[in-house]
Amino acid sequence: MPAPQEPLIESLREVGAVLESLRVERPFVVLDETAYAASGADMVLEPLLSQRATTRLTKFEVNPKLQDVERGIEAYRNSDADFVIALGGGTAIDLAKLIGRLAVQSHSARELATGQATIQATGQPLMAIPTTAGTGSEATHFAVVYVDGEKHSVAHPSLLPNYAVVDPTLTESLPPGMTAATGLDALCQAIESIWSVAATEESLHDASEAATLAFANLVPATNAPTPEVRQAMCRASHLAGKAINITKTTAPHALSYALTSRFGVPHGLAVAVTLAPLLAFNAAVTSEDCMDPRGATAVSQRISRVINILGAKDVQTACAVISNLLSQIHCPALHEICSPDDFMGIAQSANAERLSNNPRRATCDQLYAVLSTPLHATPH
Repeated sequence: MPAPQEPLIESLREVGAVLESLRVERPFVVLDETAYAASGADMVLEPLLSQRATTRLTKFEVNPKLQDVERGIEAYRNSDADFVIALGGGTAIDLAKLIGRLAVQSHSARELATGQATIQATGQPLMAIPTTAGTGSEATHFAVVYVDGEKHSVAHPSLLPNYAVVDPTLTESLPPGMTAATGLDALCQAIESIWSVAATEESLHDASEAATLAFANLVPATNAPTPEVRQAMCRASHLAGKAINITKTTAPHALSYALTSRFGVPHGLAVAVTLAPLLAFNAAVTSEDCMDPRGATAVSQRISRVINILGAKDVQTACAVISNLLSQIHCPALHEICSPDDFMGIAQSANAERLSNNPRRATCDQLYAVLSTPLHATPH
Protein backbone atom coordinates (compact mmCIF):
# COMPACT_ATOMS: atom_id res chain seq x y z
CA MET A 1 0.00 0.00 0.00
CA PRO A 2 1.42 3.40 -0.95
CA ALA A 3 2.41 5.89 1.69
CA PRO A 4 -0.24 8.53 2.45
CA GLN A 5 -0.11 11.94 0.82
CA GLU A 6 0.52 15.17 2.59
CA PRO A 7 -2.70 16.99 3.54
CA LEU A 8 -4.77 17.98 0.52
CA ILE A 9 -4.07 21.51 -0.76
CA GLU A 10 -7.30 23.24 -1.77
CA SER A 11 -5.94 26.47 -3.24
CA LEU A 12 -3.32 27.03 -5.91
CA ARG A 13 -2.13 30.05 -3.95
CA GLU A 14 -0.67 27.73 -1.31
CA VAL A 15 1.86 26.28 -3.76
CA GLY A 16 4.37 29.06 -3.18
CA ALA A 17 4.55 28.29 0.53
CA VAL A 18 5.24 24.63 -0.23
CA LEU A 19 8.05 25.46 -2.65
CA GLU A 20 9.56 27.85 -0.13
CA SER A 21 9.36 25.38 2.74
CA LEU A 22 11.07 22.69 0.66
CA ARG A 23 13.61 25.19 -0.73
CA VAL A 24 12.85 24.14 -4.29
CA GLU A 25 15.34 25.66 -6.74
CA ARG A 26 15.07 23.53 -9.91
CA PRO A 27 11.49 22.40 -10.54
CA PHE A 28 10.70 20.13 -13.47
CA VAL A 29 7.21 20.99 -14.72
CA VAL A 30 5.01 18.85 -16.98
CA LEU A 31 2.63 21.44 -18.32
CA ASP A 32 -0.51 21.36 -20.42
CA GLU A 33 -0.02 24.84 -21.86
CA THR A 34 -3.66 25.25 -22.92
CA ALA A 35 -4.92 24.36 -19.45
CA TYR A 36 -2.23 26.52 -17.85
CA ALA A 37 -3.48 29.64 -19.60
CA ALA A 38 -7.21 28.87 -19.71
CA SER A 39 -7.46 27.93 -16.04
CA GLY A 40 -5.68 31.07 -14.85
CA ALA A 41 -2.99 28.96 -13.19
CA ASP A 42 -0.33 30.89 -15.09
CA MET A 43 -1.18 34.06 -13.18
CA VAL A 44 -0.39 32.34 -9.89
CA LEU A 45 2.42 29.97 -10.82
CA GLU A 46 4.43 31.91 -13.38
CA PRO A 47 5.94 34.30 -10.80
CA LEU A 48 6.99 31.25 -8.77
CA LEU A 49 8.48 29.37 -11.72
CA SER A 50 10.21 32.35 -13.35
CA GLN A 51 12.30 32.99 -10.25
CA ARG A 52 13.61 29.40 -10.27
CA ALA A 53 15.66 27.35 -12.71
CA THR A 54 12.55 25.74 -14.17
CA THR A 55 12.56 23.05 -16.87
CA ARG A 56 9.26 22.55 -18.72
CA LEU A 57 7.92 19.63 -20.70
CA THR A 58 5.08 20.68 -23.01
CA LYS A 59 3.50 19.73 -26.36
CA PHE A 60 2.79 16.10 -25.50
CA GLU A 61 0.08 13.95 -27.03
CA VAL A 62 -3.23 13.24 -25.33
CA ASN A 63 -3.06 9.91 -23.48
CA PRO A 64 0.54 9.29 -22.33
CA LYS A 65 2.82 7.85 -25.01
CA LEU A 66 6.17 6.14 -24.38
CA GLN A 67 7.86 8.59 -26.76
CA ASP A 68 6.81 11.54 -24.61
CA VAL A 69 7.94 9.72 -21.46
CA GLU A 70 11.34 9.09 -23.01
CA ARG A 71 11.61 12.71 -24.19
CA GLY A 72 10.72 13.85 -20.70
CA ILE A 73 13.24 11.54 -19.06
CA GLU A 74 16.04 12.99 -21.17
CA ALA A 75 15.03 16.53 -20.24
CA TYR A 76 14.63 15.57 -16.59
CA ARG A 77 18.10 14.04 -16.37
CA ASN A 78 19.62 17.16 -17.91
CA SER A 79 17.78 19.43 -15.48
CA ASP A 80 19.11 18.15 -12.15
CA ALA A 81 15.57 18.72 -10.86
CA ASP A 82 14.83 18.83 -7.14
CA PHE A 83 11.01 18.81 -7.46
CA VAL A 84 8.39 17.72 -10.02
CA ILE A 85 5.15 19.56 -10.75
CA ALA A 86 2.34 18.35 -13.03
CA LEU A 87 -0.44 20.65 -14.17
CA GLY A 88 -3.25 19.61 -16.46
CA GLY A 89 -5.47 16.59 -16.90
CA GLY A 90 -4.68 12.93 -16.41
CA THR A 91 -2.16 12.89 -19.26
CA ALA A 92 0.04 15.59 -17.72
CA ILE A 93 -0.12 14.03 -14.26
CA ASP A 94 0.61 10.50 -15.45
CA LEU A 95 3.50 11.74 -17.59
CA ALA A 96 5.00 13.55 -14.60
CA LYS A 97 4.66 10.45 -12.44
CA LEU A 98 6.39 8.30 -15.03
CA ILE A 99 9.12 10.77 -15.94
CA GLY A 100 10.04 11.64 -12.37
CA ARG A 101 10.16 8.02 -11.26
CA LEU A 102 11.46 6.19 -14.34
CA ALA A 103 14.26 8.71 -14.91
CA VAL A 104 16.05 7.53 -11.77
CA GLN A 105 15.86 3.81 -12.56
CA SER A 106 18.61 1.71 -14.10
CA HIS A 107 16.28 0.02 -16.60
CA SER A 108 14.80 1.62 -19.71
CA ALA A 109 11.42 3.29 -19.74
CA ARG A 110 10.16 0.66 -22.17
CA GLU A 111 11.16 -2.19 -19.87
CA LEU A 112 9.56 -0.49 -16.87
CA ALA A 113 6.38 0.48 -18.73
CA THR A 114 5.81 -3.02 -20.07
CA GLY A 115 6.52 -4.79 -16.79
CA GLN A 116 9.83 -6.35 -17.82
CA ALA A 117 11.50 -4.45 -14.96
CA THR A 118 10.31 -2.90 -11.71
CA ILE A 119 10.76 0.49 -10.09
CA GLN A 120 13.43 0.51 -7.38
CA ALA A 121 14.46 4.12 -6.65
CA THR A 122 12.00 6.74 -5.41
CA GLY A 123 12.91 10.03 -7.10
CA GLN A 124 12.16 13.65 -6.19
CA PRO A 125 8.87 14.81 -4.59
CA LEU A 126 5.92 15.25 -6.93
CA MET A 127 3.08 17.78 -6.81
CA ALA A 128 0.00 17.12 -8.96
CA ILE A 129 -2.32 20.01 -9.90
CA PRO A 130 -5.36 18.73 -11.82
CA THR A 131 -7.25 21.17 -14.03
CA THR A 132 -10.05 18.67 -14.69
CA ALA A 133 -12.50 16.95 -12.34
CA GLY A 134 -12.33 13.36 -13.40
CA THR A 135 -9.20 11.25 -13.56
CA GLY A 136 -8.27 11.33 -9.86
CA SER A 137 -4.67 10.69 -10.94
CA GLU A 138 -3.45 13.05 -8.22
CA ALA A 139 -4.64 10.45 -5.67
CA THR A 140 -3.37 7.19 -7.20
CA HIS A 141 -0.13 5.24 -7.19
CA PHE A 142 -0.33 4.16 -10.82
CA ALA A 143 -0.01 5.73 -14.25
CA VAL A 144 -0.96 4.64 -17.74
CA VAL A 145 1.21 4.75 -20.82
CA TYR A 146 0.71 3.60 -24.40
CA VAL A 147 3.55 1.54 -25.82
CA ASP A 148 3.26 0.71 -29.54
CA GLY A 149 -0.46 1.41 -29.35
CA GLU A 150 -1.06 -0.87 -26.37
CA LYS A 151 -2.07 0.56 -23.01
CA HIS A 152 0.00 -0.38 -19.95
CA SER A 153 -0.46 0.53 -16.31
CA VAL A 154 2.59 1.11 -14.13
CA ALA A 155 1.98 0.76 -10.40
CA HIS A 156 4.33 1.56 -7.54
CA PRO A 157 3.92 3.31 -4.16
CA SER A 158 6.31 6.07 -5.25
CA LEU A 159 3.95 7.08 -8.08
CA LEU A 160 1.48 8.50 -5.58
CA PRO A 161 2.04 12.28 -5.70
CA ASN A 162 3.41 13.73 -2.48
CA TYR A 163 1.18 16.80 -2.83
CA ALA A 164 -2.22 17.13 -4.49
CA VAL A 165 -3.60 20.60 -5.23
CA VAL A 166 -7.34 20.28 -5.89
CA ASP A 167 -8.57 23.79 -6.60
CA PRO A 168 -12.06 23.91 -8.18
CA THR A 169 -11.42 27.32 -9.74
CA LEU A 170 -8.98 25.64 -12.14
CA THR A 171 -11.86 23.71 -13.74
CA GLU A 172 -14.09 26.74 -14.40
CA SER A 173 -12.85 27.20 -17.96
CA LEU A 174 -13.47 23.58 -18.97
CA PRO A 175 -15.78 23.26 -21.99
CA PRO A 176 -18.90 21.09 -21.58
CA GLY A 177 -17.47 18.14 -23.52
CA MET A 178 -14.37 17.94 -21.34
CA THR A 179 -16.43 18.40 -18.18
CA ALA A 180 -18.67 15.52 -19.23
CA ALA A 181 -15.86 13.16 -20.23
CA THR A 182 -13.76 13.70 -17.13
CA GLY A 183 -16.78 13.68 -14.83
CA LEU A 184 -17.94 10.38 -16.29
CA ASP A 185 -14.53 8.93 -15.52
CA ALA A 186 -14.98 9.90 -11.88
CA LEU A 187 -18.49 8.43 -11.75
CA CYS A 188 -17.38 5.17 -13.37
CA GLN A 189 -14.31 4.87 -11.15
CA ALA A 190 -16.48 5.29 -8.06
CA ILE A 191 -19.08 2.74 -9.13
CA GLU A 192 -16.46 0.23 -10.25
CA SER A 193 -14.61 0.65 -6.97
CA ILE A 194 -17.80 -0.20 -5.07
CA TRP A 195 -18.24 -3.54 -6.82
CA SER A 196 -14.51 -4.35 -7.17
CA VAL A 197 -13.27 -7.59 -5.63
CA ALA A 198 -10.71 -5.49 -3.71
CA ALA A 199 -13.28 -3.19 -2.07
CA THR A 200 -12.62 -2.38 1.59
CA GLU A 201 -14.52 -0.35 4.15
CA GLU A 202 -12.22 2.60 3.46
CA SER A 203 -12.62 2.40 -0.31
CA LEU A 204 -16.39 1.92 -0.03
CA HIS A 205 -16.66 5.07 2.09
CA ASP A 206 -14.76 7.19 -0.43
CA ALA A 207 -16.32 5.56 -3.51
CA SER A 208 -19.87 5.91 -2.21
CA GLU A 209 -19.44 9.62 -1.51
CA ALA A 210 -17.73 10.10 -4.87
CA ALA A 211 -20.51 8.30 -6.77
CA THR A 212 -23.19 10.24 -4.90
CA LEU A 213 -21.54 13.58 -5.64
CA ALA A 214 -20.79 12.77 -9.28
CA PHE A 215 -24.30 11.46 -9.95
CA ALA A 216 -25.90 14.55 -8.43
CA ASN A 217 -23.60 17.14 -10.00
CA LEU A 218 -22.35 15.84 -13.36
CA VAL A 219 -25.31 17.02 -15.45
CA PRO A 220 -25.38 20.55 -13.99
CA ALA A 221 -21.57 20.73 -14.13
CA THR A 222 -21.78 19.99 -17.85
CA ASN A 223 -24.81 22.06 -18.80
CA ALA A 224 -25.12 24.87 -16.21
CA PRO A 225 -22.08 24.90 -13.93
CA THR A 226 -21.82 26.92 -10.73
CA PRO A 227 -18.81 27.21 -8.40
CA GLU A 228 -20.56 24.89 -5.93
CA VAL A 229 -21.15 22.25 -8.59
CA ARG A 230 -17.55 22.49 -9.79
CA GLN A 231 -16.35 22.06 -6.23
CA ALA A 232 -18.55 18.99 -5.76
CA MET A 233 -17.17 17.39 -8.93
CA CYS A 234 -13.60 18.07 -7.84
CA ARG A 235 -14.29 16.35 -4.54
CA ALA A 236 -15.96 13.46 -6.35
CA SER A 237 -12.96 13.08 -8.63
CA HIS A 238 -10.45 13.14 -5.78
CA LEU A 239 -12.42 10.66 -3.67
CA ALA A 240 -12.88 8.35 -6.64
CA GLY A 241 -9.13 8.47 -7.18
CA LYS A 242 -8.53 7.57 -3.54
CA ALA A 243 -10.98 4.69 -3.86
CA ILE A 244 -9.44 3.15 -6.99
CA ASN A 245 -6.02 3.65 -5.45
CA ILE A 246 -7.11 0.79 -3.18
CA THR A 247 -9.33 -1.26 -5.49
CA LYS A 248 -8.29 -0.39 -9.06
CA THR A 249 -10.90 -0.44 -11.81
CA THR A 250 -12.86 -3.29 -13.40
CA ALA A 251 -14.64 -4.43 -16.57
CA PRO A 252 -15.84 -1.06 -17.95
CA HIS A 253 -12.26 0.16 -17.91
CA ALA A 254 -11.06 -3.17 -19.32
CA LEU A 255 -13.23 -2.64 -22.41
CA SER A 256 -12.59 1.10 -22.68
CA TYR A 257 -8.96 0.98 -23.70
CA ALA A 258 -9.66 -0.37 -27.20
CA LEU A 259 -12.38 2.25 -27.71
CA THR A 260 -9.86 4.98 -26.93
CA SER A 261 -6.88 3.60 -28.84
CA ARG A 262 -8.77 2.36 -31.93
CA PHE A 263 -11.60 4.85 -32.25
CA GLY A 264 -10.23 7.96 -30.51
CA VAL A 265 -12.99 8.08 -27.90
CA PRO A 266 -12.14 10.23 -24.84
CA HIS A 267 -11.40 7.97 -21.91
CA GLY A 268 -14.38 8.88 -19.70
CA LEU A 269 -16.85 8.39 -22.53
CA ALA A 270 -15.22 5.09 -23.49
CA VAL A 271 -15.73 3.77 -19.97
CA ALA A 272 -19.25 5.10 -19.57
CA VAL A 273 -20.77 3.47 -22.66
CA THR A 274 -20.54 0.00 -21.09
CA LEU A 275 -21.30 0.98 -17.48
CA ALA A 276 -25.02 0.18 -17.58
CA PRO A 277 -24.82 -3.23 -19.30
CA LEU A 278 -21.96 -4.23 -17.03
CA LEU A 279 -23.94 -3.16 -13.97
CA ALA A 280 -26.67 -5.54 -15.16
CA PHE A 281 -24.09 -8.24 -15.92
CA ASN A 282 -22.49 -7.99 -12.48
CA ALA A 283 -25.88 -7.93 -10.77
CA ALA A 284 -26.48 -11.43 -12.17
CA VAL A 285 -23.44 -12.85 -10.35
CA THR A 286 -23.74 -16.37 -8.96
CA SER A 287 -21.62 -18.50 -6.67
CA GLU A 288 -20.33 -20.33 -9.75
CA ASP A 289 -18.92 -17.26 -11.51
CA CYS A 290 -18.18 -14.98 -8.54
CA MET A 291 -14.63 -13.64 -8.48
CA ASP A 292 -14.90 -12.08 -5.02
CA PRO A 293 -13.65 -14.39 -2.23
CA ARG A 294 -16.36 -12.96 0.03
CA GLY A 295 -18.98 -14.55 -2.20
CA ALA A 296 -21.89 -13.59 -4.43
CA THR A 297 -24.04 -12.31 -1.56
CA ALA A 298 -21.39 -9.73 -0.61
CA VAL A 299 -21.19 -8.62 -4.25
CA SER A 300 -24.97 -8.32 -4.47
CA GLN A 301 -24.98 -6.12 -1.39
CA ARG A 302 -22.50 -3.75 -3.02
CA ILE A 303 -24.45 -3.77 -6.28
CA SER A 304 -27.50 -2.77 -4.22
CA ARG A 305 -25.46 0.14 -2.87
CA VAL A 306 -24.84 1.32 -6.44
CA ILE A 307 -28.53 1.00 -7.30
CA ASN A 308 -29.47 3.03 -4.22
CA ILE A 309 -26.97 5.77 -5.07
CA LEU A 310 -28.58 6.02 -8.50
CA GLY A 311 -31.98 6.45 -6.83
CA ALA A 312 -33.33 3.32 -8.48
CA LYS A 313 -35.49 0.49 -7.17
CA ASP A 314 -33.85 -2.32 -9.18
CA VAL A 315 -31.03 -2.98 -11.63
CA GLN A 316 -33.17 -2.41 -14.74
CA THR A 317 -34.21 1.01 -13.47
CA ALA A 318 -30.61 1.80 -12.52
CA CYS A 319 -29.48 1.00 -16.07
CA ALA A 320 -32.16 3.31 -17.43
CA VAL A 321 -30.99 6.04 -15.04
CA ILE A 322 -27.44 5.72 -16.35
CA SER A 323 -28.69 5.80 -19.94
CA ASN A 324 -30.69 8.94 -19.22
CA LEU A 325 -27.72 10.64 -17.57
CA LEU A 326 -25.52 9.87 -20.57
CA SER A 327 -28.08 11.31 -22.95
CA GLN A 328 -28.36 14.51 -20.89
CA ILE A 329 -24.64 15.19 -21.29
CA HIS A 330 -24.53 14.08 -24.92
CA CYS A 331 -22.40 10.99 -24.45
CA PRO A 332 -22.53 8.95 -27.68
CA ALA A 333 -23.94 5.45 -27.64
CA LEU A 334 -21.68 2.52 -28.46
CA HIS A 335 -23.27 2.04 -31.91
CA GLU A 336 -22.34 5.64 -32.69
CA ILE A 337 -18.69 4.94 -31.87
CA CYS A 338 -18.16 1.66 -33.69
CA SER A 339 -20.10 -1.04 -35.51
CA PRO A 340 -21.18 -4.49 -34.24
CA ASP A 341 -18.45 -5.93 -36.45
CA ASP A 342 -15.94 -4.37 -34.04
CA PHE A 343 -17.44 -5.84 -30.87
CA MET A 344 -15.59 -9.16 -30.89
CA GLY A 345 -12.24 -7.46 -31.39
CA ILE A 346 -12.98 -5.12 -28.49
CA ALA A 347 -13.99 -8.05 -26.30
CA GLN A 348 -10.87 -10.01 -27.23
CA SER A 349 -8.61 -7.08 -26.36
CA ALA A 350 -10.18 -6.44 -22.93
CA ASN A 351 -7.51 -5.74 -20.33
CA ALA A 352 -7.02 -8.93 -18.30
CA GLU A 353 -5.77 -7.15 -15.18
CA ARG A 354 -8.86 -4.93 -15.01
CA LEU A 355 -11.12 -7.94 -15.64
CA SER A 356 -9.51 -9.76 -12.71
CA ASN A 357 -10.89 -7.03 -10.42
CA ASN A 358 -14.45 -7.51 -11.70
CA PRO A 359 -16.81 -9.28 -9.27
CA ARG A 360 -18.23 -11.60 -11.92
CA ARG A 361 -16.04 -13.71 -14.22
CA ALA A 362 -16.49 -12.64 -17.83
CA THR A 363 -15.60 -14.72 -20.87
CA CYS A 364 -14.91 -13.18 -24.25
CA ASP A 365 -18.31 -14.35 -25.51
CA GLN A 366 -20.01 -12.77 -22.49
CA LEU A 367 -18.22 -9.48 -23.09
CA TYR A 368 -19.34 -9.62 -26.70
CA ALA A 369 -22.90 -10.10 -25.45
CA VAL A 370 -22.50 -7.12 -23.11
CA LEU A 371 -21.35 -4.94 -25.98
CA SER A 372 -24.27 -6.15 -28.07
CA THR A 373 -26.88 -5.55 -25.37
CA PRO A 374 -29.11 -2.46 -25.46
CA LEU A 375 -28.83 -0.42 -22.27
CA HIS A 376 -32.33 -1.31 -21.09
CA ALA A 377 -31.76 -5.06 -21.38
CA THR A 378 -30.07 -7.36 -18.90
CA PRO A 379 -27.23 -9.55 -20.24
CA HIS A 380 -26.80 -13.03 -18.71
